[in-house]
Amino acid sequence: MGAVTRAVKIAEFKDTIYSFYEKEGRVFPWRENTRPWAVLVSEFMLQQTQTERVLRYWKRWMELWPEPGGLAGAPFEEVLREWSGLGYNRRAKYLHSCAKIVAEEYRGRVPDTPGELRRLPGIGGYCSGAIACFGYNYPAVFIETNIRAALIHFFFQDRATVSDGDIRPVLEDTLDRENPRRWYYALMDYGAALKKITANPGRKSAHYAKQSRFEGSFRQKRGRLVKALAFGGPASAEALARSAGMEQGEIYEVINSLEKDLLVAEKGGLYRIR
Repeated sequence: MGAVTRAVKIAEFKDTIYSFYEKEGRVFPWRENTRPWAVLVSEFMLQQTQTERVLRYWKRWMELWPEPGGLAGAPFEEVLREWSGLGYNRRAKYLHSCAKIVAEEYRGRVPDTPGELRRLPGIGGYCSGAIACFGYNYPAVFIETNIRAALIHFFFQDRATVSDGDIRPVLEDTLDRENPRRWYYALMDYGAALKKITANPGRKSAHYAKQSRFEGSFRQKRGRLVKALAFGGPASAEALARSAGMEQGEIYEVINSLEKDLLVAEKGGLYRIR
């Protein structure tokens, strides 16, 4: 593709994305409340979780812990109770740890660059870019499933497999550096809409993986055990097996997994939230 043709293609792409956003842009509370802490909480919750499920949880957390210091001072058992139902309880652990570090080491101010954000627990490449962008309007370059879908659909229709390495240079060239926050809102909304009206372009991604079934999974069993401890308090392995609906033979495998993630600890023969 020649330089002139590429420039025309990019201009057409931007016009398409923003035109769609002006008519069909989604409204979320974390787009109205763009305080960095509110954004950070939303990004942790939105990882591998549908937006509709996150809405109620995010609003509740913002009522309980509108600042990182409040969450930092909350007992972890309470944090898990409020998180219950969102899944992937490690996210709650990381978020609680993040709150403590931000409150103690950053005086309550969430870091404003991707590099600094990546020093916090549970924050990787995408999350650091998204928090910096949505919280501070920082022109970060980051990729997630809806962004992939939008770019693959527009720039890589003739490709069977597309890597993030292919996508990133195009994303850098199309980025609205004057208002990256608005640009990514529009880009993600367009990508989400594409999945509803055509075959998901993201399936061409070299990084595409269909999420495994939750019902009956080991992940579901972990969640049941954590919920039992968060709501019921310390318990023996036998009591946990009964309350979590598991066989005696599998309870220790689940417990060991949670101990490795520093979610559960044993003391005096009883297991408890760490």
